[in-house]
Amino acid sequence: MNTKQTLDQLTSLKLSGMAKAYQALMSMPLHEQLNLHEAVARLAEAELQHRTHAKTQMFLRLSKLRYNAILEQIHCSQERNLSNEMLAQLADCSFIERAENLLITGATGCGKSYLACALGRQACTMGYKVLYLGMARLLEKVAHAKLEGTYVKMLNQIEKVQLIILDDFGLQQLDNNLRLALLQMLEDRYGKKSVIITSQLPVSKWHEYIGEPTLADAIMDRMTANAHKIELKGESLRRVKSIQKSL
Repeated sequence: MNTKQTLDQLTSLKLSGMAKAYQALMSMPLHEQLNLHEAVARLAEAELQHRTHAKTQMFLRLSKLRYNAILEQIHCSQERNLSNEMLAQLADCSFIERAENLLITGATGCGKSYLACALGRQACTMGYKVLYLGMARLLEKVAHAKLEGTYVKMLNQIEKVQLIILDDFGLQQLDNNLRLALLQMLEDRYGKKSVIITSQLPVSKWHEYIGEPTLADAIMDRMTANAHKIELKGESLRRVKSIQKSL
């Protein structure tokens, strides 16, 4: 048996996970090597894990998440108005399967964006495409697409993503182009795909912030229908960390 030739063939077939596992199996002492059935099962499992990991890394790279956040680092407490049970319900990402939205509100620094990014990362690891968009960047993206004549292409690309995160909703002044783009994005996703929205403004103030009453009605209807709402409370986590570092 020519081990090198087999490795070269696996590599040429782009079976990198299988090639690494095969090399590891061949380095084992003869009396410890697996039988044919066990070896094939091990190789198949290794290739599947390799491809799953590569897919996850690609989704994370394309998501452009603001924070490299993980759910295990999310602090749940009664004071924060975030329970372990609530976080566990969201962690399985079944809300994406049900095309439900998630509205996260709270004061600056309370961890809204971090929570949204942690859920976005979790979604990537579970095989969902995710896209993070700060509202300021979305305004630039819409304006640029209008100038370049790629507006419809931009909307189509966003529509294909299973979960989008709109961060800092309420900080950026909305013009009519952004209102219309937001309405179209939500319309494309309504009942099909999910949105996570973070905002310092309470949901009750969003209609006023959007401005134009007719568009505000349509946008709010698509945002809030079938949505989970989390109102984070407590003092700024940035301030707490700053104090801890100075001690």
